[in-house]
Amino acid sequence: MSPGSLILTCEHAGNRVPAGFRSLFKDHRAILHTHEAYDIGALPLARSLSRSLGAPLYYASETRLLIDQNRSLTNRNLFSRFSGQLPASVKHDLIGAFYQPYRDQIVRQIQERLHEGQRVLHCAIHSFTPVLRGEIRNADIGFLYEPASSLESDTARSLRKTLRAFFPGLRIRCNYPYRGTSDGLTRSLRRMFGMNRYAGIEIEINQNALHGGTSRLSRALASALQDARAAR
Repeated sequence: MSPGSLILTCEHAGNRVPAGFRSLFKDHRAILHTHEAYDIGALPLARSLSRSLGAPLYYASETRLLIDQNRSLTNRNLFSRFSGQLPASVKHDLIGAFYQPYRDQIVRQIQERLHEGQRVLHCAIHSFTPVLRGEIRNADIGFLYEPASSLESDTARSLRKTLRAFFPGLRIRCNYPYRGTSDGLTRSLRRMFGMNRYAGIEIEINQNALHGGTSRLSRALASALQDARAAR
């Protein structure tokens, strides 16, 4: 893959609530500072990777408790327990104001690169909680991808190889703590562009691995992405 073919995204980057919707969280302000509202630590890591690799970064600042940019329009979790009871007309406005513009800009960038004859490596940066419903997640990093895509499988294998050279004890798992075939932005783009020239990898980072800053992890991931990009 050429240097210009890498695109970074961060769907759960922020916890911003636009002024017109702040009443939804009037008695629940604290939740906006938890993982339920956004992927803690994901945006600083994504920004660091963007600087190191010279790759464009697209991120959503609005909290997923308003609308989840990583869910399809038909997903029942597109709207949260806070926004789910809004009138249909207001939900439609949320889609038009935040969801669709975010996705459209990414689609345009991929289309441009494919039109230029490039293959595209799209990495979506996310974080996950060390413990979920009492279950300890036994990984530091997970790569989510479509196993049927040789492009994505090879990319995940390359990423894992380089990272293990940097961090021999790093716990790296594939399609964990979620499946790469689950509903999400990468799956939607995979269906739109096919699997021959588009590779969509979700990089899931355990929030424990982000404690104390992202500099060393960011350097290792940047090196891994450079190796994966060169291999394509």
